[in-house]
Amino acid sequence: MVLVVVFGAALLIAVLLSGLAARTVLSTSLLFLLGGALVSDGFLGLIHITPDSEIVSVTADLALFAVLFTDGMHVSFAKLRANWRNPARALGLGMPLAFVGTALITHYLVGLDWTTSFLVGAVLAPTDPVFASAIVGRKEVPARLRELLNVESGINDGLALPVVLILIAAAGPSSPHAEASLGMIGLELGLGLVFGVLMPLIVSGLVRFRLLGAEPKLQPLLPLAIGVILYAACHLTHANPYLAAFSAGAVLAAVSPESQKAFEPLGESLAELAKFAALLVFGALLTPQLFGDLSLGGYVAVILAIVLIRPASLLLSLLGTRIDRREKLVAAWFGPKGFASVVYGLLVLQAGVPQGQEAYTLIAVCIAFSIIAHSSTDVPIARLFHVDDLVEAGGGGQRHAQRSPPRKRALMHARDLARRCASVSADESVLRAAELLAGDEALALLVVTREGHPIAFMERASPPGRDAARFGA
Repeated sequence: MVLVVVFGAALLIAVLLSGLAARTVLSTSLLFLLGGALVSDGFLGLIHITPDSEIVSVTADLALFAVLFTDGMHVSFAKLRANWRNPARALGLGMPLAFVGTALITHYLVGLDWTTSFLVGAVLAPTDPVFASAIVGRKEVPARLRELLNVESGINDGLALPVVLILIAAAGPSSPHAEASLGMIGLELGLGLVFGVLMPLIVSGLVRFRLLGAEPKLQPLLPLAIGVILYAACHLTHANPYLAAFSAGAVLAAVSPESQKAFEPLGESLAELAKFAALLVFGALLTPQLFGDLSLGGYVAVILAIVLIRPASLLLSLLGTRIDRREKLVAAWFGPKGFASVVYGLLVLQAGVPQGQEAYTLIAVCIAFSIIAHSSTDVPIARLFHVDDLVEAGGGGQRHAQRSPPRKRALMHARDLARRCASVSADESVLRAAELLAGDEALALLVVTREGHPIAFMERASPPGRDAARFGA
């Protein structure tokens, strides 16, 4: 019960400071991490939690499932078909480079054997935008950058899991339940994908029956029911719950947009609660003894993994793309280690591999440093993007840019006079373009390519009582 009180107090403080956190380097994620560390055995001693405590694995597991489920709902298959190359590069080239690079510095700086070093690399390869929410959650950040980070982080968890399980088996775990075969790993991943695709399709089909249907005020609970059933089914059948969660969210958003829209506020709140609970519990594991157990070489490896390996890997993977230099640098920096790494690190520790304790210590310290570094820099970096208020609405990549507030500058720029202007993909139908012009306050409609580059514009007659000409953003 002490843990519940601490969580409630931390949640109250985080909510009261959330407005300040949205404008400064203060991070609500960091508050829960520090709060957990403060009440643990290392400091006040109010709660006693060890890495093998059930609450650690349960909270991390639930948080990762909830976050992936809601992240999946933000995936647009239409946008992915048009812009799949950049996420594919990050996953197909950037992630393996980060995996190998982390393994190399772990082996040579920490002294772990090659198998365990590659295991550490696999655990730290997945990224988590939850700890950089000002980047993936802020509308002023270009949609292309947000989509790259969101899709990469949503898929790389599932890609890293089979590698982690195989390397645990190769490292010679002493725990009997940790043994895994390639066939079993493939079966778990396949079942997770099947469950994640079929469950939303079945429920969506049931809703279409004439006698069935959700009352509007209960409609947000429909996706929640899918998530609860899916989580339980995966654990009962040993299917991979994380791949199931992400695929279910994506399929549900595709087949039932109205359910996704109704669930979004509730889903985001539940994911936040799960995230905060997991951060509090994980923070309780960050005792002075844990940091003292890591060697100097380990700290050098942690810093290199955060500031060199991830950025260099992603920058190399994005060579030759049309993403501008600033967006590339931001994407390269925001590769925070999150819930997937926590869960996989616990798997390593609980599997009983020969150098599992040393590997877990390195992983835990790297996650802690990453949370501090990335969740404290997301707001300042998000403000580097000068468009102050982009609000996405509807399909076809429509965006509305509102005029920037006055700035204290000696010179004015074009953006200071910019007014609202919608945009539409060049592949959209003329009917869709006409609907956007008719329903928006903008007098012009910017026509853009799949990569977001403007190629032309459409305009309509000025409404009565308004200026005949307006500036377009």
